[in-house]
Amino acid sequence: MQEVGALLPIPFAQLAAAWLVVINLLAFLAFGWDKARARSGGWRIREDTLTGFVVLGGLPGALAGRALFRHKTRKRSFSEKLWGAAITNIVLVAAGWYLLG
Repeated sequence: MQEVGALLPIPFAQLAAAWLVVINLLAFLAFGWDKARARSGGWRIREDTLTGFVVLGGLPGALAGRALFRHKTRKRSFSEKLWGAAITNIVLVAAGWYLLG
C-alpha cells in the first residue's frame, strides 16, 4: 500500500499545519463575528457551525475567541456541545491515524 504522504505534492505535515492555522483562525473570527452580531441584533452564526469548526480542528481558536470576546461562556448547553465536538475531533484524528498510519 502506498503511503498517503507520497500521493501529495505538499508534505502531509505542512498541509496539516496549514489546515490547523486556517481552521483555528476561522474559528476565532467566527466567535468574534457572532459576538458583534449578537450585540447589534444582526444575523448570527449557528451554534452547529461554531462547533463544526471544533470538529475540524479549531478547538484552540474557538476557545481563544470564546475567552477574548466573552462569547457563549455562560451557556452550559453550548459548552457541552463544544466539548463534545472536541472529543469527536480527537476520535476522528485517532481513527485516521490508526487506519492510515
